[in-house]
Amino acid sequence: MARLTQADLAEINRTFEERTPQELIRWARHVFGERLAALSSMQESGSVVCHMLHSLKFDVPVLFVDTGVLFQETLDTRDRISREYGLRIETLVPEKTMEQQTAELGILYLTPEGQHQCCDLRKTQPLVKQAGRFDALIGSLRRSDGGKREQCPILAIDPRMNCVRINPLVNLTQEQLDAYIAEHHVILNPLHAQGYSTIGCNRCTTPVLPNEPKRAGRWRHLGPWSVYCGINPTDLDGGEGAPAVEFPIELIDRVLGRATDFVI
Repeated sequence: MARLTQADLAEINRTFEERTPQELIRWARHVFGERLAALSSMQESGSVVCHMLHSLKFDVPVLFVDTGVLFQETLDTRDRISREYGLRIETLVPEKTMEQQTAELGILYLTPEGQHQCCDLRKTQPLVKQAGRFDALIGSLRRSDGGKREQCPILAIDPRMNCVRINPLVNLTQEQLDAYIAEHHVILNPLHAQGYSTIGCNRCTTPVLPNEPKRAGRWRHLGPWSVYCGINPTDLDGGEGAPAVEFPIELIDRVLGRATDFVI
Protein backbone atom coordinates (compact mmCIF):
# COMPACT_ATOMS: atom_id res chain seq x y z
CA MET A 1 0.00 0.00 0.00
CA ALA A 2 1.07 3.59 -0.65
CA ARG A 3 -0.12 7.05 0.37
CA LEU A 4 -2.13 9.34 -1.88
CA THR A 5 -2.40 12.91 -0.60
CA GLN A 6 -4.45 15.93 -1.61
CA ALA A 7 -1.24 17.53 -2.86
CA ASP A 8 -0.70 14.55 -5.19
CA LEU A 9 -4.04 15.36 -6.85
CA ALA A 10 -3.21 19.00 -7.58
CA GLU A 11 -2.11 18.50 -11.19
CA ILE A 12 -4.91 16.15 -12.22
CA ASN A 13 -7.41 18.49 -10.56
CA ARG A 14 -6.10 21.30 -12.76
CA THR A 15 -6.46 19.20 -15.90
CA PHE A 16 -10.01 18.21 -14.94
CA GLU A 17 -11.30 21.79 -14.61
CA GLU A 18 -12.50 21.92 -18.24
CA ARG A 19 -14.12 18.47 -18.24
CA THR A 20 -17.86 17.91 -18.27
CA PRO A 21 -19.57 16.09 -15.40
CA GLN A 22 -20.26 13.13 -17.67
CA GLU A 23 -16.60 12.91 -18.69
CA LEU A 24 -15.56 12.93 -15.04
CA ILE A 25 -18.04 10.17 -14.19
CA ARG A 26 -16.77 8.07 -17.12
CA TRP A 27 -13.20 8.55 -15.88
CA ALA A 28 -14.23 7.51 -12.36
CA ARG A 29 -15.92 4.37 -13.64
CA HIS A 30 -12.87 3.43 -15.70
CA VAL A 31 -10.36 4.02 -12.91
CA PHE A 32 -12.27 2.64 -9.92
CA GLY A 33 -14.55 0.07 -11.55
CA GLU A 34 -16.60 -1.93 -9.05
CA ARG A 35 -15.01 0.01 -6.17
CA LEU A 36 -16.98 3.13 -7.14
CA ALA A 37 -20.23 4.34 -5.55
CA ALA A 38 -22.26 7.56 -5.49
CA LEU A 39 -23.66 9.44 -2.52
CA SER A 40 -26.99 11.25 -2.70
CA SER A 41 -29.32 12.84 -0.16
CA MET A 42 -32.02 13.21 -2.85
CA GLN A 43 -31.63 16.95 -3.12
CA GLU A 44 -31.39 18.86 -6.39
CA SER A 45 -27.74 18.22 -7.27
CA GLY A 46 -27.84 14.64 -6.01
CA SER A 47 -30.83 13.95 -8.23
CA VAL A 48 -28.86 15.28 -11.21
CA VAL A 49 -26.00 12.88 -10.41
CA CYS A 50 -28.51 10.02 -10.26
CA HIS A 51 -29.91 11.03 -13.65
CA MET A 52 -26.41 11.15 -15.16
CA LEU A 53 -25.63 7.64 -13.87
CA HIS A 54 -28.92 6.50 -15.39
CA SER A 55 -28.16 8.19 -18.73
CA LEU A 56 -24.66 6.72 -18.85
CA LYS A 57 -26.10 3.28 -18.02
CA PHE A 58 -23.56 2.76 -15.24
CA ASP A 59 -24.51 0.20 -12.61
CA VAL A 60 -23.05 2.19 -9.73
CA PRO A 61 -24.60 1.81 -6.25
CA VAL A 62 -26.00 5.00 -4.73
CA LEU A 63 -25.59 5.35 -0.97
CA PHE A 64 -28.43 7.17 0.79
CA VAL A 65 -28.37 7.92 4.52
CA ASP A 66 -31.80 7.79 6.15
CA THR A 67 -31.36 9.56 9.47
CA GLY A 68 -34.75 8.35 10.67
CA VAL A 69 -36.09 11.91 10.77
CA LEU A 70 -36.20 12.79 7.07
CA PHE A 71 -39.20 14.29 5.34
CA GLN A 72 -41.51 11.73 3.73
CA GLU A 73 -41.04 13.62 0.47
CA THR A 74 -37.32 12.81 0.57
CA LEU A 75 -37.99 9.10 1.05
CA ASP A 76 -40.56 9.16 -1.74
CA THR A 77 -38.02 10.83 -4.03
CA ARG A 78 -35.49 8.10 -3.24
CA ASP A 79 -38.02 5.40 -4.11
CA ARG A 80 -39.10 7.10 -7.33
CA ILE A 81 -35.51 7.63 -8.53
CA SER A 82 -34.67 4.02 -7.77
CA ARG A 83 -37.72 2.79 -9.65
CA GLU A 84 -37.68 5.08 -12.68
CA TYR A 85 -33.90 5.35 -13.16
CA GLY A 86 -33.24 1.71 -12.34
CA LEU A 87 -30.54 2.56 -9.81
CA ARG A 88 -29.31 0.42 -6.92
CA ILE A 89 -29.91 2.70 -3.96
CA GLU A 90 -28.55 1.39 -0.66
CA THR A 91 -30.17 2.96 2.39
CA LEU A 92 -27.89 3.38 5.40
CA VAL A 93 -29.34 3.93 8.88
CA PRO A 94 -28.03 4.97 12.33
CA GLU A 95 -27.55 2.46 15.11
CA LYS A 96 -30.32 3.98 17.23
CA THR A 97 -33.71 5.48 16.48
CA MET A 98 -34.22 9.14 17.28
CA GLU A 99 -36.37 8.10 20.23
CA GLN A 100 -33.59 5.89 21.62
CA GLN A 101 -30.99 8.60 21.06
CA THR A 102 -33.12 11.26 22.75
CA ALA A 103 -33.82 9.03 25.75
CA GLU A 104 -30.08 8.48 26.19
CA LEU A 105 -28.57 11.85 25.22
CA GLY A 106 -31.42 14.36 25.24
CA ILE A 107 -32.44 16.66 22.38
CA LEU A 108 -29.01 17.24 20.88
CA TYR A 109 -29.90 19.56 18.03
CA LEU A 110 -30.85 22.46 20.32
CA THR A 111 -27.20 23.57 20.70
CA PRO A 112 -24.36 23.94 18.15
CA GLU A 113 -22.29 21.29 19.92
CA GLY A 114 -25.24 18.94 20.13
CA GLN A 115 -26.08 19.50 16.48
CA HIS A 116 -22.62 18.36 15.44
CA GLN A 117 -22.96 15.26 17.62
CA CYS A 118 -26.45 14.50 16.30
CA CYS A 119 -25.36 14.86 12.67
CA ASP A 120 -22.35 12.67 13.35
CA LEU A 121 -24.44 9.92 14.95
CA ARG A 122 -27.32 9.98 12.51
CA LYS A 123 -25.67 10.92 9.20
CA THR A 124 -21.90 10.62 9.20
CA GLN A 125 -21.38 7.40 11.17
CA PRO A 126 -23.73 5.27 9.01
CA LEU A 127 -21.58 6.26 6.04
CA VAL A 128 -18.25 5.81 7.84
CA LYS A 129 -19.27 2.22 8.59
CA GLN A 130 -18.99 1.61 4.85
CA ALA A 131 -15.29 2.55 4.89
CA GLY A 132 -13.25 -0.04 3.03
CA ARG A 133 -16.00 -1.01 0.57
CA PHE A 134 -15.23 1.68 -1.99
CA ASP A 135 -12.16 3.51 -3.26
CA ALA A 136 -14.15 6.45 -4.60
CA LEU A 137 -17.48 8.17 -3.95
CA ILE A 138 -19.21 10.44 -6.45
CA GLY A 139 -20.75 13.44 -4.71
CA SER A 140 -22.75 16.46 -5.82
CA LEU A 141 -21.02 19.47 -4.24
CA ARG A 142 -20.85 22.68 -6.26
CA ARG A 143 -18.70 25.77 -5.76
CA SER A 144 -21.68 28.00 -6.47
CA ASP A 145 -23.21 26.72 -3.21
CA GLY A 146 -20.87 29.19 -1.51
CA GLY A 147 -19.31 29.02 1.92
CA LYS A 148 -16.54 26.48 2.34
CA ARG A 149 -17.63 24.85 -0.91
CA GLU A 150 -16.36 27.78 -2.98
CA GLN A 151 -12.91 26.12 -3.00
CA CYS A 152 -14.12 22.53 -3.37
CA PRO A 153 -11.79 20.47 -5.60
CA ILE A 154 -13.02 18.00 -8.21
CA LEU A 155 -11.03 15.21 -6.52
CA ALA A 156 -10.79 15.36 -2.74
CA ILE A 157 -9.16 13.03 -0.23
CA ASP A 158 -11.49 11.54 2.40
CA PRO A 159 -9.33 10.00 5.15
CA ARG A 160 -12.31 8.75 7.21
CA MET A 161 -13.60 6.67 4.29
CA ASN A 162 -10.09 6.00 2.91
CA CYS A 163 -11.39 6.99 -0.50
CA VAL A 164 -11.37 9.75 -3.07
CA ARG A 165 -14.43 11.99 -3.26
CA ILE A 166 -15.28 12.94 -6.85
CA ASN A 167 -17.34 16.09 -7.38
CA PRO A 168 -18.28 16.12 -11.09
CA LEU A 169 -20.79 19.00 -10.73
CA VAL A 170 -18.35 21.29 -8.97
CA ASN A 171 -18.19 23.88 -11.78
CA LEU A 172 -21.90 23.99 -12.60
CA THR A 173 -23.65 27.27 -11.89
CA GLN A 174 -27.24 27.29 -10.63
CA GLU A 175 -28.34 28.36 -14.10
CA GLN A 176 -26.55 25.41 -15.71
CA LEU A 177 -28.00 23.03 -13.14
CA ASP A 178 -31.50 24.40 -13.73
CA ALA A 179 -31.05 24.03 -17.49
CA TYR A 180 -30.01 20.37 -17.15
CA ILE A 181 -32.96 19.65 -14.87
CA ALA A 182 -35.41 21.27 -17.29
CA GLU A 183 -33.96 19.62 -20.40
CA HIS A 184 -33.93 16.11 -18.92
CA HIS A 185 -37.00 16.39 -16.67
CA VAL A 186 -34.93 15.28 -13.68
CA ILE A 187 -36.91 13.84 -10.79
CA LEU A 188 -36.75 16.34 -7.93
CA ASN A 189 -37.71 16.35 -4.29
CA PRO A 190 -41.07 18.20 -4.27
CA LEU A 191 -39.95 20.20 -1.21
CA HIS A 192 -37.73 22.29 -3.51
CA ALA A 193 -40.91 23.72 -5.05
CA GLN A 194 -42.21 24.54 -1.56
CA GLY A 195 -39.43 26.94 -0.58
CA TYR A 196 -36.79 24.48 0.66
CA SER A 197 -33.57 25.39 -1.14
CA THR A 198 -31.65 22.68 0.74
CA ILE A 199 -33.22 19.74 2.54
CA GLY A 200 -32.05 17.80 5.57
CA CYS A 201 -33.79 16.37 8.62
CA ASN A 202 -37.31 17.53 9.42
CA ARG A 203 -36.22 18.79 12.86
CA CYS A 204 -33.64 21.18 11.48
CA THR A 205 -34.82 22.31 8.02
CA THR A 206 -37.19 25.13 7.12
CA PRO A 207 -38.17 26.95 3.91
CA VAL A 208 -36.08 29.92 2.80
CA LEU A 209 -37.34 33.41 1.94
CA PRO A 210 -36.39 34.89 -1.47
CA ASN A 211 -33.99 37.41 0.10
CA GLU A 212 -32.21 34.88 2.33
CA PRO A 213 -29.02 32.88 1.67
CA LYS A 214 -29.55 29.41 0.23
CA ARG A 215 -28.64 27.62 3.46
CA ALA A 216 -30.71 29.87 5.74
CA GLY A 217 -33.19 27.05 6.28
CA ARG A 218 -30.62 24.65 7.73
CA TRP A 219 -30.34 24.78 11.54
CA ARG A 220 -32.07 28.17 11.48
CA HIS A 221 -32.53 28.02 15.25
CA LEU A 222 -28.75 27.86 15.77
CA GLY A 223 -27.10 30.11 13.21
CA PRO A 224 -24.91 31.01 11.47
CA TRP A 225 -26.38 29.93 8.17
CA SER A 226 -23.12 28.45 6.92
CA VAL A 227 -23.18 25.47 9.30
CA TYR A 228 -22.76 21.99 7.78
CA CYS A 229 -23.57 18.47 8.90
CA GLY A 230 -19.99 17.20 8.41
CA ILE A 231 -20.63 14.28 6.07
CA ASN A 232 -18.53 15.96 3.35
CA PRO A 233 -14.85 16.27 4.31
CA THR A 234 -14.40 19.47 2.28
CA ASP A 235 -16.97 21.18 4.54
CA LEU A 236 -14.80 20.61 7.60
CA ASP A 237 -11.95 22.71 8.92
CA GLY A 238 -8.65 21.10 7.99
CA GLY A 239 -6.84 19.11 10.64
CA GLU A 240 -3.14 18.78 11.20
CA GLY A 241 -1.02 17.45 8.37
CA ALA A 242 -1.94 16.66 4.80
CA PRO A 243 -5.00 14.41 4.36
CA ALA A 244 -4.09 11.08 2.78
CA VAL A 245 -5.49 7.66 1.94
CA GLU A 246 -3.81 4.28 1.61
CA PHE A 247 -4.19 2.69 -1.84
CA PRO A 248 -2.36 -0.02 -3.79
CA ILE A 249 0.32 1.63 -5.91
CA GLU A 250 -1.36 0.31 -9.06
CA LEU A 251 -4.52 2.23 -8.21
CA ILE A 252 -2.57 5.40 -7.44
CA ASP A 253 -0.89 5.09 -10.83
CA ARG A 254 -4.30 4.87 -12.50
CA VAL A 255 -5.68 7.83 -10.57
CA LEU A 256 -2.70 10.02 -11.44
CA GLY A 257 -2.61 8.87 -15.05
CA ARG A 258 0.77 7.22 -14.78
CA ALA A 259 -0.55 3.86 -16.00
CA THR A 260 -3.74 4.15 -18.01
CA ASP A 261 -4.93 3.97 -21.58
CA PHE A 262 -8.04 6.03 -20.83
CA VAL A 263 -8.20 9.55 -22.23
CA ILE A 264 -10.95 12.14 -21.76
